[in-house]
Amino acid sequence: MKQSRLSMYTVNLKYIRNLTKVDDNVLSISPQKGKANRPFVGIIVICDNKQYCVPFSSPKDKHRSMKNDVDFSKVFDADGKLVAVLNFNNMIPVRADVIDRLDISIHPDDTPATKRYKALLLDQLTFCRQNQDAIVTKANKLYNLITKGKPSGLLKRRCCNYEKLEEVLAKFTLFSEK
Repeated sequence: MKQSRLSMYTVNLKYIRNLTKVDDNVLSISPQKGKANRPFVGIIVICDNKQYCVPFSSPKDKHRSMKNDVDFSKVFDADGKLVAVLNFNNMIPVRADVIDRLDISIHPDDTPATKRYKALLLDQLTFCRQNQDAIVTKANKLYNLITKGKPSGLLKRRCCNYEKLEEVLAKFTLFSEK
């Protein structure tokens, strides 16, 4: 499987719900929690010949003092402002039928709020594309550490159980869900 250029995607809500049943570290995109528009970076990073999406999170005060680590990276705009973080520890396995490419093109009929949101997403995507090699390398390093290495207990607790999530993906079909 070949790594492609990074794009942004959304992930199917039913699929995410199935993942959250087996792993509490999967980030919710539940509309009930106000997370229906959570974008997942469509880096669609290839880890061990499998596709993974790395979720964005909005920057919080605690992120300003945190350092980039094996499971976390800050995302900056062109002016050096922190605009998001990438939570590699919460990356999830995906395939084409559970993701949709996110249209971040600004259209004339978009509301001012939508235009601002899309501009923010474009800043995030630009950073990710400029740092694609480092992002892909980091995702693979963490994936291999968790699935084949000996991670610290704290790191293992912070990360999704990638192998268990891969089992959910293998069994998941959109049409059989109730």
